Order: sequence, then structure tokens, then C-alpha cells
Amino acid sequence: MSDRPSNQLFDAYFTRRDMREVFSDRGRVQGMLDFEAGLARAEAEVGVIPSEAVAPIEAACDAGLYDFEALGEAIVSAGNSAIPLVKMLGKRIADKDAGAERFVHLGATSQDVMDSGLVLQLRAALGLLEADLGELATVLAAQAQRYAATPMAGRTWLQHATPVTLGMKIAGWLGAVTRHRERLAEIKPRLLVLQFGGASGSLAALGDKALPIAEALARTLDLTLPEQPWHTQRDRLVEFAALLGLIAGSLGKLGRDVSLLMQTEAAEVFEPSAPGKGGSSTMPHKRNPVGAAVLIGAASRVPGLVSTMFAAMPQEHERSLGLWHAEWDTLPEICCLVSGALQQALLFAKGLEVDAARMAKNLDLTQGLVLAEAVSIVLAQRLGRDTAHHLLEQCCKRAVAEGRHLRAVLGDDAQVTAELSASELDRLLDPAHYLGQAQVWVERAVAEHSRFEHSSHA
Repeated sequence: MSDRPSNQLFDAYFTRRDMREVFSDRGRVQGMLDFEAGLARAEAEVGVIPSEAVAPIEAACDAGLYDFEALGEAIVSAGNSAIPLVKMLGKRIADKDAGAERFVHLGATSQDVMDSGLVLQLRAALGLLEADLGELATVLAAQAQRYAATPMAGRTWLQHATPVTLGMKIAGWLGAVTRHRERLAEIKPRLLVLQFGGASGSLAALGDKALPIAEALARTLDLTLPEQPWHTQRDRLVEFAALLGLIAGSLGKLGRDVSLLMQTEAAEVFEPSAPGKGGSSTMPHKRNPVGAAVLIGAASRVPGLVSTMFAAMPQEHERSLGLWHAEWDTLPEICCLVSGALQQALLFAKGLEVDAARMAKNLDLTQGLVLAEAVSIVLAQRLGRDTAHHLLEQCCKRAVAEGRHLRAVLGDDAQVTAELSASELDRLLDPAHYLGQAQVWVERAVAEHSRFEHSSHA
């Protein structure tokens, strides 16, 4: 066991394990080695290196063969991870085949190795994100339909507004997830591209074989060959970071909504319960929104990391000093935080606990005031807008002052009863009859989800 200090206590809470594996030391090193193996295959295909050199190079391109602690120490002097790794790779190959060692890393530069290795990691990360977002969208679509007609208080400025439905609220979450899935699909062709430019981006060391090698390398790594190397043009990575920031923000919105609905005073929607989940060290009665905390935490942390990616964009000339370095841990950490938020969102979206009776009770907390608009709209058509608004305003004030239900106050008002019958008032003061297009919004959000699902599998 290494004496090297670790920082893993919070990983299981904030990060998906598979995503941390993608960006682990092993994942980073394997991405770079995959580039080196691919380069050997490409150069052999074009005839720049002998075909018999490929197998020894490929055999040495296994991250499990390398000492990450020694590599980390070497980076301190080298300034990046590729320089010492290529040296270690060459030594390992030379021990088996001295002739093959001469053809390692031919024509490439350190940043080619690191950036292309990163893109290979990002491809794996994208796969995890897409899978989780797809599963979350499917769960949310089912939950939105399940609660499409379940009335609850709409809340604006944290105060009761007019009624909505829980399904409508969930449909809002679903719509954002669907749009992010579309954005991920759109960004992939721009993001999953080869980095291969050599010392200053011109690939001069490979002469007239440069472009054929680049084409073969992109093909063997299953990446797109961009119009030119992008050593100091970082818009692709920053665009991805910004998209992850959007995803984190939408998940934070979901977490914030659920945590507010879990408050004692609301107690309408809950994360699924489990032994030991959400407890307090001192208060046995507590049921804390521990999953929502991860979503809100990620939404708080990711924007700062995204800003680092933006701040690192004005990179100098053909190779950056420091700004490139600022990306190395930043983008992986963004991926890890978003993956953790997605895992938690999935956990409680699947097992969402809903108290419809409490929602109905909360809707009546203001004794009918949340439906004053419904009455005012109808009366406006009969008395005029200003008259109706003033009349309802006075009735609402009377209801509050006297501690009475708005229905009772309206029933006692001669001007109101002259226009509205008792049955009309009962209907107008029933939240189920003032839900507007809530169910339509659910249907439309689910339809958008279904359309994307169909197109993505076509």
C-alpha cells in the first residue's frame, strides 16, 4: 500500500465511480498510450515506420505496466505528463525490441499525446453522461405522466400562487434534460476530434506524409480529423465545459425544487427513504434531502470551474504556458461533479415519494385565496376588469381580516352572488378546475422526449 495521501472520502457521494475511473491516473495514462499505439499503426499503414515495429509498441501501451507515482514525481520536472510517459514507454519497448523503440512518438509532440488522450477520455465520459441523462429523462417522463393531474400550489417568489400540477413541475425538469441531450448530440462532432500537430502545429517533421498519417491516425482512434491542429484554440473543450455547466444548473434546479418541497412546512414530495439516509447526528426525527444536496452542491461548484476554462482560453501563440495547465484537472472535475449529480437525481427521481393529500391541504392554507384570480377573470367579463379586480381585492382582505374562507366571503357578497351562482363559485374555488394547460405541457414535454429517443435510435 502506498503512503501517498489520498482524498477519496467524498467521492462516492459527489461522483459516479465509473466517471472517476475515466479520469483516474490509469484512465489518463491509458488515453495517452492509446494515442501512441494508434500513431504507430497509422505510421506503419502509411509506410513511415516498419510494420514489425507496431506490435512491440502496442504491447507496451498498457497503463497497468507503469508506476503512476513515479510518473507523478517526474511530471514535477517535466512540466507535463507526456514527456516522462513517452520516456518510460520507450525504455519498456527498448527492453524488448531496441529497433522498435526508434519509432515511438515519431512526429508528435507532448500536447498531441495529452489532448488526444483527453478526447478519448471525454468520449467515454460522454457515453456515461448520455446514458444517465437518457435514463433520467425516461424516469421523469413516466413520473410527469403519473402526476399530470395531481394539483399542488404553484409558488412564485416562494409564496403560494395559482395551482399547478406536480406533473407540470416534473415536465419542466424533463424539458431541460431533453434539451441537454440534444446539445450533447450536437457537440460530439466538434468535440471528438484528433489533436495532431507536432512541435508547432505544422507537422513539418513528417513532410509530405503528414496528412496521410493524420488521416490514418484519426481513423484508427475513431476520431474526426479537424481542419487543423488546435493546440491553443480551446473553444471545443470550453464549449463542452459550458454545456456541463448548463446540465449542472438544471440538475441544481431539480434538487432545489425537491428540497423545498421536502421542507417541514411543505412536506409534499420526498426523496425515497432508506435505512440511515438523511438522518441527523442528534435529531432522530430528521429526514434530510441528502441527494438534493449533491445536485445543489454541483450547481454551486461547477460554474467556478467553467469560468476557469473560459479564463484559460487566450493561450499564447502555438503552445500555452500555464493556461493549458489550468485545464488539466478542471475539465475532469466538472465531468465528475455532473456525473455525481446525475446519479443522485436518478436515485430520487425513480423513488419519488408524493403526498397528494398534503398537497391538497397546502393548497387550502390560504383558505381559497390562491383561486382569487379564477373568480376575478370570470367577473371581469361581466363587471369589467377594474371593477372585478377591486371587488376581489376587497373580498380577499376581508377573508384575511376575519379568518374566513374566501368561498364564504364571496357567498356573502351581494355584488358577487348577483353574478355567480353557488355552483359556479364552488367550481371556481376548486383547484382541479383551474389547472390551465398543465396537462398539455406534460404531454408536449413527453412528446419531445419521445421524439429525441426515436431520432437517437434511428
